[in-house]
Amino acid sequence: MGSFSVWHWLIVLLIVVLIFGTKKLKNIGSDLGGAVKGFKDGVATARRRQRRSGRADAAGRHAEQRARPEHRRRRGEDQVLSACSRAAARTP
Repeated sequence: MGSFSVWHWLIVLLIVVLIFGTKKLKNIGSDLGGAVKGFKDGVATARRRQRRSGRADAAGRHAEQRARPEHRRRRGEDQVLSACSRAAARTP
């Protein structure tokens, strides 16, 4: 009793077609399709811009970190640790 069957929806569709006509419904459908396409294009453009700005932000942060002395120190320590681990892996 709470949901409509297929027959109910067909009757509603028939009434809508009788009231608005097929030409008007076709125009409404094409307008709706154009709006959805425009929305998708806008979202895609925003994502591309966000990725580009994200890359630029990440590159700026990376350059900023390389300039810091503590980053250089950590990087050197990491290189020493990785060299030691490689040497330990080679020995049986």
